[in-house]
Order: sequence, then C-alpha cells, then structure tokens
Amino acid sequence: MISALNRLVDLVEEHLGEELDVDAVARALGTTGYHLRRMFSSLAGMPLSEYVRRRRMTVAAADVVRGEDDLLDIAVRHGYGSSEAFGRAFRAVHGANPGDVRRVGGPLRAQPQLRFRLTVEGSTPMDTRIVDRPAFRLVGHATRVPLIHHGVNPHIQEHITALPPEEHVRLKALGDTEPQGLLQVCDDLDPDSTEGSELTYLHGVAVTRDTPAPDDLDGIDVPAGRWAVFRTAGAYPQALQTTWAATATEWFPSNPWRLRPGPSIVTVLDRADDFSTATCELWLPVEPG
Repeated sequence: MISALNRLVDLVEEHLGEELDVDAVARALGTTGYHLRRMFSSLAGMPLSEYVRRRRMTVAAADVVRGEDDLLDIAVRHGYGSSEAFGRAFRAVHGANPGDVRRVGGPLRAQPQLRFRLTVEGSTPMDTRIVDRPAFRLVGHATRVPLIHHGVNPHIQEHITALPPEEHVRLKALGDTEPQGLLQVCDDLDPDSTEGSELTYLHGVAVTRDTPAPDDLDGIDVPAGRWAVFRTAGAYPQALQTTWAATATEWFPSNPWRLRPGPSIVTVLDRADDFSTATCELWLPVEPG
C-alpha cells in the first residue's frame, strides 16, 4: 500500500495540469480507487482532491511570481479554463489574489510533495477478526449529517437523543442477526473522507433479509461479503476513533485486505452509565487485497 500511495503521488506530480483517472491508476497498481482514496485521506490527513489542488497552486505560484507569462496562460497551463476560476483556486490556497502576489511576491502557502514511509508501529496488538456474512439488512432511523473527524458529532447526537426511550427498546427487540445490539451506521461516505462532506447515519439494528420490518423505519440492504471486526475499549469516543485511524496506518498496510464500498458499523458492547468509556466493535467491509 505504501508503494502504491507513493506512485500515486508521483503521477499527481506528472499530471498536475490534468484530471487524473484515479480508478485507472488504482487498477494498474492492483487495488481499487475506493480503497486508494480512503487510505490516502487517512494517512495524509487531507482528501486526494485537496492535495492535488494545493500542489497545483504551489507550482502555479512560482509561475505567477516569475512574471514571464500572463495569468490566463498560467491558468490554462494548470488546468483552469479561465483566469477567474484560477483566481478563486489560488485565493483558497494562498489567501491572496494572483495579481497581488505577482506585485509583492507573497503571501504564499506552499504544499510540499508528500512521501509516504513505513514506520515501526503496532506495538499494541489490534483485536481483530474476519467475519464472512450473508446478505442482511440494516433498519432504523436514518438522517444526513456532516462528517466530523474528532470528538462527538453533535448532529448524530441530536438525532439519537430525539428518539424516545421506547423506540430504542423496539429496535433492540427487532434485531436478530450480527452485528448484535443497537448500531451506529455510516453509509454513502465520500471516499476522500472530506470533513464536512455529508453521509447517511442510521441508528438501528441488523436483521436477516427475510425479517419483516415496520414501514416507519429506514433500511439499508447489505450484500453478502467479508468484514474486518475491530474490538476497542476505553474512553468514548476517543478510543474508537483511535482504532479507526489505526486501521489505515497499521492494519491495512500489513494485512492482505482492502476496503470495499459499504457501510461502516459500530456496535457498543458495554459502556459506563455516563458513556465516558465503552467497549465497541467496529465493522468495516473488506475484500482480499
């Protein structure tokens, strides 16, 4: 995976003024565009699209400061159809207009070229199992929320607390297959994992495909496939978020599995009364890498 990410970075650099076909690159590297984007954003701390934009504007800034070409020529060279579109992208990265930067030489915010390196990690074993599951359904109450990387997501919290206590009891009684218990389900996630991008959050349970579900519940059909199940315990949600990050930095690079499209699922096995600590399982859909 590390070599695939570095090759991706090299190709970005070779094609800064063009749209890079990430899916085609991924196929050539023996993986999928979905997995490559998810691993890039997890390890780089930014979506691939944002990295490309920052690198493009870093290189473009040198052309602007040199002053040898007019701004429209520079815009076209770096993949923009107009000086206005180029100016918007330039301001978003550097915080100043190209014309102002040309006059005074700054300010400039450079994005160095990334290079991924393998470091010695994993001193703490990850409690993981691979589960082969037939098709099932997730049923419950769904809503659209923005992605938040750190801390409690207030939009999800509001969605859950709006449900009356008796609804939690009804849902738990309906669940009849793994993952067991009340589930926190994230689906339709942007492969770049861009903070603020929308996803579908469902608070509900897992049922077999033949289990009848009440009409007032939302549903997600989950096809048959394999799942990597990570068990985590400690401060909530920090321990869970740390484990989630470690799947990208430690587990996937050292195991012959890759992410496949599908919902991610968290089930809380045990928790403190105030939810300050919890034991959870994180279910991620995987396929052989």
